[in-house]
Amino acid sequence: MAHRYLTQDLPGIGGSIKERVEDFVVEEIPLYPPNGEGQHTLFEIRKAGLSTFQAVQVIARALGVPPRMVSYAGLKDAQAITCQGLSVEGVPPEAVLALDLPNIQILWAEHHGNRLKIGHLRGNRFTVRIRNVDEGASVACQEILEVLGRRGVPNRFGLQRFGQRGNSGWLGQAVVHKNAHQFVQGLVGQPHPSESERVHAARQQFEAGHWEQALNLFPGNMAQERQTLEILIRSKGDVERAYAAVPKRLKVFLLSAYQSELFNRVADARLESLDRVYDGDLAMKHPGRSVFLVKDQAVEQPRVARFEISPTGPIFGYKMIEPLGRQGQLEAEILAEENLTLESFRIGGGIKARGERRALRFQIHEPEWWYDDGIVLRFWLDRGCYATTVLDEIMKVPLPETAP
Repeated sequence: MAHRYLTQDLPGIGGSIKERVEDFVVEEIPLYPPNGEGQHTLFEIRKAGLSTFQAVQVIARALGVPPRMVSYAGLKDAQAITCQGLSVEGVPPEAVLALDLPNIQILWAEHHGNRLKIGHLRGNRFTVRIRNVDEGASVACQEILEVLGRRGVPNRFGLQRFGQRGNSGWLGQAVVHKNAHQFVQGLVGQPHPSESERVHAARQQFEAGHWEQALNLFPGNMAQERQTLEILIRSKGDVERAYAAVPKRLKVFLLSAYQSELFNRVADARLESLDRVYDGDLAMKHPGRSVFLVKDQAVEQPRVARFEISPTGPIFGYKMIEPLGRQGQLEAEILAEENLTLESFRIGGGIKARGERRALRFQIHEPEWWYDDGIVLRFWLDRGCYATTVLDEIMKVPLPETAP
């Protein structure tokens, strides 16, 4: 998924991130404070070396409730120190505050009237140390941040959206086209160097047609690959049956990755003009998600410069509003290249994607940087924006795929 940089004419500073867990700190900025009454307890944790899913499992077990009773506003990576809000129903704040858990600190807990839901946060504040760079990198960092501050940051989806092997979008394409052979091939085959030798060998055996040997090699925690192989073996190669048995939630997740991949293609095509609007564009107002048709670009361009609005790109779906003009032509061309229409995203079997518009850029808020055993960056982003995109522009080197 190589791409050009908005700051292509400015050299990156190089370096590396996440060498230590404390090199990447993420703090959620809540959308609202607890209201002090209700059946739910809203609380904040500080965790290190644990994913959100792992933290939820540990907390639920300690409180004696099912994990589904513990909710969160956003997912946070394991290879970082993160502060995030959680909520639990029917457990008093005192019980939450009494928890003593390894690698998880309860910062506060209060009564609240509602369950915390995905997206119920204003944004995230990041403090990142880029190691293996000298103090002179501060100048280059400042120049890049000045461009990003003026023009905005390309609102691409980060590599973590596309899975460890980078093929989640390809699998999602198979879902849209209902191509069972492509899906099974991508799910069980396609060895990748990031995986263990055993998993790599299992995928090679599958591609060689040695299904039993592949099944013996796949570890027990790779349940979906194993189930797919078991069905193939029992049915003597019925790929359609194997595909039909894949859970809908996984197909929906992979479909979302494909939508993200298509958005990134549009964002790259609009890279030079992500801070301009044209007649026919659908522009988004900041903050918020409402969009409107640009009828007079000369009138609207000053609002773009003030970061009041931004042009949008497509999260393709059957209900998505389509732009006109050059942006409409660009999106139509990408759909045609993929042999799709918007109606293609009404897939059937309970799988469908309504679609929406997504801003082509985002604003980096309150950026700071200094040198302390590397370049230390501190900034905050609105929810749904990837810090990796900022770091990508500054460093211009491959980044860990799990960075938030």
